[in-house]
Amino acid sequence: MTLMQWFIFILIIQVIHGLGTWKLYTKAGRQAWEAFIPVYNGVILMKIINRPLWWVILLFLPIVNMIMFPVIWVETARSFGKNTTLDTVLAVVSLGFYNYYLNYVADVTYIEDRSLQPKSATGDWVSSILFAIVAATIVHTYFIQPFTIPSSSLEKSLLVGDFLFVSKFHYGARIPMTTIGAPMVHDTIPGLKKKSYLFNDHYDERKTSLINKLQLPYLRIPGFENIERNEIVVFNQPADTLLDMNNFTPDRNYYKPIDKKTNLVKRCVAIAGDSLEIRDGFVYINGKKNELPDRAHLQFSYLVQPKTNQFNPAYLKERYDITDGFGIINNQNTYYFSAISDEALAQFKNHPNVASITPNKKEKGVRDPNIFPHDPNYDWNVDFFGPLYIPEEGKTIDINLDVLPLYKRVITEYEHNDLQVKGNQIIINGEVATTYTFKQNYYWMMGDNRHNSIDARAWGFVPFDHVVGKPVFIWMSWDGSSPRWERFFTTVSGSGKATSFLIPFLILLAGWFGFKKWRTMKADKS
Repeated sequence: MTLMQWFIFILIIQVIHGLGTWKLYTKAGRQAWEAFIPVYNGVILMKIINRPLWWVILLFLPIVNMIMFPVIWVETARSFGKNTTLDTVLAVVSLGFYNYYLNYVADVTYIEDRSLQPKSATGDWVSSILFAIVAATIVHTYFIQPFTIPSSSLEKSLLVGDFLFVSKFHYGARIPMTTIGAPMVHDTIPGLKKKSYLFNDHYDERKTSLINKLQLPYLRIPGFENIERNEIVVFNQPADTLLDMNNFTPDRNYYKPIDKKTNLVKRCVAIAGDSLEIRDGFVYINGKKNELPDRAHLQFSYLVQPKTNQFNPAYLKERYDITDGFGIINNQNTYYFSAISDEALAQFKNHPNVASITPNKKEKGVRDPNIFPHDPNYDWNVDFFGPLYIPEEGKTIDINLDVLPLYKRVITEYEHNDLQVKGNQIIINGEVATTYTFKQNYYWMMGDNRHNSIDARAWGFVPFDHVVGKPVFIWMSWDGSSPRWERFFTTVSGSGKATSFLIPFLILLAGWFGFKKWRTMKADKS
């Protein structure tokens, strides 16, 4: 749905509201026309139902408004004396059309000074829970979202089992595009394993589905900083599909809206406008080797040959803090370790039972079909890749059949153009094209665990409209069996060893509760 279509939809909703409430407005001492004016009618309605004016803002926040609408329907009915359980059920089940009955049929009287306190303990409980959900949804959607690290792609910087707070406001909070869904959950309802949102998953019917037409266009609240090179970023996986997470080569995304694609966390090694190349596993930006922050630790896979059969890889993995697992190949003569950092390697190679450690890297020019752009004309692999230009908003490139595999998905899927190839000609939106101007910024996201990370080398560019936010804080860390206390309340970025703020936090928390207790005791005495 475009902005204009969404505007028209909002106007229709306003007309429906006006037709169903204008008599109620007049019974409350207002003018009938006030029920039809967008936004203004909300302000007047809040006065009628004796609720704060800032509730109007909640009515226009996607996802949050899905919670607020039933509240408003019930509050309107109660303002005209309809406050029984049956009235509440009818107001909600009828999707607000119960107001039409009150407006045209029922003989109701406006109660100007009605009590806003719930009539029962159950009502009080429901009210408290409802607004707790509203508050949490606002924070989760527009400010801070919790996130758990599921894989070892950024091991040493972020560990499996780290629980993060991800800032939405650093890069600008993205307005939810999927308007009909459960609050505070992503693509699946926990426990039920059911889709948490309404969307037609079949591509052939996407454009004609009424539900899909309710999708909002991409909008983002302005942030206060841009994505910088080597920052860790949370984003929606561009090539995610509902059926196969490992399929990175479809011509189009068939199954999920952008904001419901799987959340991933990687390091942004290249930003819009950069030229990226990978040589022998190391990233080069604009011809210069990329220098990672001191908290980052590159890891590669190695083949380890022991001197004797008394070789215990599980023990050595723990002793030298080696990431991920290991395997045995060549009839147990050689061991494969999938991720060893330089620090671990310096110690591991000196072990008395290690005969040799050899980097397990691909050769230059040996094509890996699983690597972007999945085209036989590009002999790229995880260790030798590029050079590749990262698209920047407003920049124009020459487009031809040689470079088309690199930018086809950008042009068609991410920037919504129709593209055809006829002979040697590229036709975009019905016109022959020899150049293309990008509409948004793109980024290159990779894991520090270079041989055990499914990242941009598999699916390509990450558009800015897929960016979720910036991880800023580790509030808890769990290794699967016990807490990592030293990682509690530590920052994600920064230089030097991360410092835990757990003890200061506990002191402040104890002080806060002590102050509240003291204030309560003082009030009781007075």
